[in-house]
Amino acid sequence: MRHFRISPSITNRKTDSLERYLNEIGKIDLLSPEEEIELAKRISAGDRAAADKLIRANLRFVVSVAKGYQDHGLRLSDLISEGNKGLIKASGRFDESKGFKFISFAVWWIRQSIMASIADNRRVVRLPGNQVVGITKAYRAAEVLEQRLGRFPTVEEIAEEMGISDEQAVDFLSHAPMSQSLDALLSEDSDTTVKDLIPNENAPAADQRLWQESLLVDIRRFLMIVSERERQIIYYYYGLFGYPQTTLDDMVFIFKLSKERIRQLKDKAIKTLQNSSKSALLREYLY
Repeated sequence: MRHFRISPSITNRKTDSLERYLNEIGKIDLLSPEEEIELAKRISAGDRAAADKLIRANLRFVVSVAKGYQDHGLRLSDLISEGNKGLIKASGRFDESKGFKFISFAVWWIRQSIMASIADNRRVVRLPGNQVVGITKAYRAAEVLEQRLGRFPTVEEIAEEMGISDEQAVDFLSHAPMSQSLDALLSEDSDTTVKDLIPNENAPAADQRLWQESLLVDIRRFLMIVSERERQIIYYYYGLFGYPQTTLDDMVFIFKLSKERIRQLKDKAIKTLQNSSKSALLREYLY
């Protein structure tokens, strides 16, 4: 494979150049967990070649994440360029001693970079710089807490994690581009979400809104009957709760499993869900 230059702006070209870029990165071998750890140690010692190798091996994941933001006003090539910036930042901050996979750490930086660019390029509603920073920090706090708690956190928990008031957290989350943050409960004792506090002249009738909220709650409960890994695969496969919709090919990169194994886990989860007595929770929404 001929050499190509890694750059945050590598995809800021015409469509045919983007296609060539996607073909090139598709040929790069993925890294084993052991290789990631070794590269991270070399990066800590100042080895630039190790950083380049780690970045190159994860460029495909940036594309997968970027595709989930295509309806926010930026071209895919621009989204990938911004995601690459986040990936480069992550490569210099990764600490392998904490036990995280690199991609689990890098995804926060990739999304933060993409989200900041989306917010900065909005023309209808222009947000000040400090608001953009607050939004990205709020979303990252939510990501950290979700991994720690095994569920999407409440507004109170996000506010406590950030050291800000509940009102500020609601403000940041209501502007976040990811729909998952809008479903955050204000507290564990409340059924009210951030989305409920956003004025919307075209909002559905109250009974329709309650129906939608009830469906979301039941979907979350329903998916708790499968394993955490199976649940994540379902989230990615269907693009649920803010996860970017991802192909089985790209999930190979995320889970470090073969495509066939991921397919087996997906099918197993779906079969478990279909055969569960709890499926009755959702049947009522189909009629």
